[in-house]
Amino acid sequence: MKKRHTFLLAILLLFGIMLGGCTNEQDAVSSKPAAKQENTEQKATNNTANESASAEQAAIPNQLKKPIKIAAIMQFSIGTFSSQYIAGVKDQVQKFGGEVQVYNADNDLTKMASYVETAITQNVDAILLDHGRADALKGPVEKAVAQGIPVVAFDNDLNIPGVTVIDQDDYSLAWKTLKTLAEDLNGEGKIVTIWVGGFTPMERRYVIYDAFKKRYPSIKEIAKFGNASSNTALDTQTQMEAILKKYPNKGDIDAVFATWDEFAKGATRAIQQAGRTEIKVYGIDLSDEDLQMIQQPDSPWVATTATDPAEVGRVQVRFAYQKIAGEKTPSIYSLEPHLVKKTDLPNQQVTMGDLHQYITGWGQSNVALSPWMKTLEEQGKTK
Repeated sequence: MKKRHTFLLAILLLFGIMLGGCTNEQDAVSSKPAAKQENTEQKATNNTANESASAEQAAIPNQLKKPIKIAAIMQFSIGTFSSQYIAGVKDQVQKFGGEVQVYNADNDLTKMASYVETAITQNVDAILLDHGRADALKGPVEKAVAQGIPVVAFDNDLNIPGVTVIDQDDYSLAWKTLKTLAEDLNGEGKIVTIWVGGFTPMERRYVIYDAFKKRYPSIKEIAKFGNASSNTALDTQTQMEAILKKYPNKGDIDAVFATWDEFAKGATRAIQQAGRTEIKVYGIDLSDEDLQMIQQPDSPWVATTATDPAEVGRVQVRFAYQKIAGEKTPSIYSLEPHLVKKTDLPNQQVTMGDLHQYITGWGQSNVALSPWMKTLEEQGKTK
């Protein structure tokens, strides 16, 4: 009897252990979906938070929910670089759904200053300056800033708190071209320099030219001229023709350093017409018209250093919109210039829009971009 009780007790104990084990397994199994559900809910919460943050970043700032008026004031509009630059300005403003009024001072700094005053009177939302000098523009620009009108200048020597000044890094522009010239001449030769003073970028480029002459003393300057006019390329061609007559023999001139593409165009045409294509042209700046000349089979224009003028205009507009939105912008910003050599280009004709295929980094500054700009562009498409 005692053994029977002991046996029954053992069976009951074993059954209790098995039941407890099954219960624990059920708890473990049932707890897994709960944990999974909790993780799913957490992910959903995180996704919602991320979407909210993204939506918040992409939201158009209140300051830009009204029609934006921009004044673009140019010291001059000479040549294809200027036309492509202003095309970039107009393109970006249009994409943002704004309006831009272009003022051309025809190389009259007094007129340029008066246009700044006009823009202030018209209560524009931002002012873009193309070239100009601080000694003529400082007063009206300070007045604009004091009245809360953002100002972004291109190729200008202004130094006013609150004003962003962008440039093409004229020191790099000049050095990359001059270094290529020196390497091609093996550090020795006779050159003609085409340059004009009175413009901030030209003054900066000449600083590097001075250093170049010290760095390469065996490269001798035999002539220097230059003038900015209503038809700079044609005037340069005429002056270069006179230089070629003065130095008529092969070997008298090895190369031309042109500090502006309008100068390079005039020099190139004169050299081609005189049949002196042994003389090579090294320039600064670039446009579609320039590319056509460079790619001509007999073209002496072999290299130039430049930024995309249209991208310069777009960057300037984006900085202006960031200022209107109340975002912080730098006081100065230099776009990276690129050396473009004739030998880098294909046999078929290319345009500025094709250059990124052959010149690494061309036209891809990716600067002054805010998340809400995509939203603004999408909104601009519907207007």
